[in-house]
Amino acid sequence: MIRRRLGRNGPEVSAIGLGCMSFAGFYGATNREESFRCLDAARDLGIDFLDTAELYGMGLSEEVIGAYMADRKATFQIATKGGIIPKPTRHFNNSPSYFRDALEKSLKRLGVERVALYYAHRHDAEVPVEEVAGTLSRFVEEGKIGGIGFSEIAPATLRRAHAAHPVTAIQNEYSLWTRQPELGMVQATEELGVAFVAFSPLGRGIFAETPPDPARFAETDFRRGNPRFQEPNWSANLGWVEGFRSFCHARGWSVPAAAVAWTLDRAPHVLSIPGTRSATHLRELAGAAAIAFTEEDRREIARLMPPGFAHGPRYSEAQHRGVPVYG
Repeated sequence: MIRRRLGRNGPEVSAIGLGCMSFAGFYGATNREESFRCLDAARDLGIDFLDTAELYGMGLSEEVIGAYMADRKATFQIATKGGIIPKPTRHFNNSPSYFRDALEKSLKRLGVERVALYYAHRHDAEVPVEEVAGTLSRFVEEGKIGGIGFSEIAPATLRRAHAAHPVTAIQNEYSLWTRQPELGMVQATEELGVAFVAFSPLGRGIFAETPPDPARFAETDFRRGNPRFQEPNWSANLGWVEGFRSFCHARGWSVPAAAVAWTLDRAPHVLSIPGTRSATHLRELAGAAAIAFTEEDRREIARLMPPGFAHGPRYSEAQHRGVPVYG
């Protein structure tokens, strides 16, 4: 397994991590045994970097990971997040008291005294980002977290936060159909020595070996309200991806492994956290570590998957609240 460093001074972790949102049912019903099998596979594959959040099932994802580690006597490098309050109406909380309470509860659910990384899941624009960085930095000083991070922020906001306290990592969506990070975030993180953790590198399933059928999405599936999965956008997007699918198969690669490999190929400080609860799918995704693109491969992928090909915004209006647009 490829290993990369979390930021300038953080630990080395598997460059392919495991996004654990689906452990909490965001993509349909799940069960603990299935999640345990997936975590077993992660350990077998050398994947030791897990990503979770308070929001995922309101702690359920963290509870599953904690139960697994207790049962298997296993350890992982864990990143978790806080800052999004989904009910009664979705809003953000970046206050010191909230973050302290949220972190303590996350640690308890995980059954650990420290996590490698703690992100502000969303930056509340009412709170200066310098203050948020200061709040999180105190948890570093107390030994509760290894480093601080931010999810879904803009390059200029990152620079302000990093000036207040060194940021270990940012986590933004980045994939063949979401290219906004190339408008400054990939560059800013490299310049500052901040790890770029790419979430949804499979485009929430469009780069799966068998793409999902939106008509079969469960009521709890996050994608039901996502414009890219609604017609006529979905059919148009599938059409675009078909050429990439043929390209991958001609080279003996699975589509999801190649999609993850593409994110890792963008820069040496990029890590990728595809999400799955399937041990079989995780083994397939781990094949990305063995893919080495040639310059010809890169040119062909750029031709088949040009920036901006995706039809529809990546979030609905409700989902987009708090996500910056930059560039």
